[in-house]
Amino acid sequence: MGVSLPRKELFDVPEGVIYLDGNSLGVLPKGAAERAQKTITEEWGGQLIKAWNTAGWMALPQVVGDRLADLIGAPAGSVATGDTLSIKVYQALAAALKMRPDRKVILSDNGNFPSDLYMAEGLIKTLDQDYELRTPAPEDVAEAITEEVAVVMLTQVDYRSGRMHDMDAITKRAHEVGAVMIWDLAHSAGAVQVDMAGSNAEFAVGCTYKYLNGGPGAPAFIYVRPDIVKNIEPALSGWLGHDAPFAMELNYRPASATERMRVGTPPILQLGVLQEALKAWDGVDMAELRAASQRLSDLFINEVEARCPMLTLASPRDANARGSQVSFAFEHGYPAMQAIIDRGVIGDFRAPNIMRFGFTPLYLDDADIVAAAEIIEDVMSNEHWREDKYNVRSRVT
Repeated sequence: MGVSLPRKELFDVPEGVIYLDGNSLGVLPKGAAERAQKTITEEWGGQLIKAWNTAGWMALPQVVGDRLADLIGAPAGSVATGDTLSIKVYQALAAALKMRPDRKVILSDNGNFPSDLYMAEGLIKTLDQDYELRTPAPEDVAEAITEEVAVVMLTQVDYRSGRMHDMDAITKRAHEVGAVMIWDLAHSAGAVQVDMAGSNAEFAVGCTYKYLNGGPGAPAFIYVRPDIVKNIEPALSGWLGHDAPFAMELNYRPASATERMRVGTPPILQLGVLQEALKAWDGVDMAELRAASQRLSDLFINEVEARCPMLTLASPRDANARGSQVSFAFEHGYPAMQAIIDRGVIGDFRAPNIMRFGFTPLYLDDADIVAAAEIIEDVMSNEHWREDKYNVRSRVT
């Protein structure tokens, strides 16, 4: 048995706020600010450049990577951290294409996060070798995996609806036709049970600022299946991916493990904060967390549908078929969400009409969900969203 949930005492949630947006940006873990201050004043300030050795800065990316590996069912040494998720997508995709040089099709779906598709488009233009990006509907992906496909690149949990792909089934299908599999775990890591080793997928990428609470701009990660890593050719052959960076060799020689997927200087401040944030996961059983997430989201659906008939469920009703979020469609979703946020329930909006709510059992309980539904009911029933101030679009929605 894991620790009991929620663990509210480990987080700084502002008073009077019910936070249902951990699927976009996690809350501040207690101790994170102090960790950042220590890194700035005691390590950088007091030890200066010596801190790369004396404070363990150089080892920090792998130390954090191994902790992340625990949370996604991967072995130690198989996860590298740093850079952004888009960079990690590019790295995985470029390496995967080199593994299947006789094939020209990259398969994703039209519900994938746009940045993943943008990175694929950019790589295709850079390579200029007649590659093709195909994006069928999510439900049509399995039958679209044919022997033409070099790489299947999918986000396990849809960022708008929360719909989940079957990781094992899709990976098995990709391998049946000889394709390489890449999973984006942006909305999975820290939200659902993931077994990268068991799935047998070649690559996975993800971010750490959502359910893992690493803070805005927290470093991304990349997983490479251990049996193939020594044959992977990094497209971005950065200094920190070299086998011996301080040998100062003129030519690139990749590190022998997943460290070859590192690129530039690690973001020490953010890695330190992430390391502190990951302490909240100590003793947490992912099966129990997943069960709590499903219970909270089912409760939310029942409460909102009973109170707000004008909202239409846009997520799968079956909790086993969705991640840790629930989305409702509403024609005036943007102003409605602004009015809800103004009353202390924080979710977010995604075009064209999706109101998103995330469920993070580390700091949410049943009472929070019922209270949130009551506030949403007030906004929707009394049409508070019609006020002019809620119809002014901000840059970030």
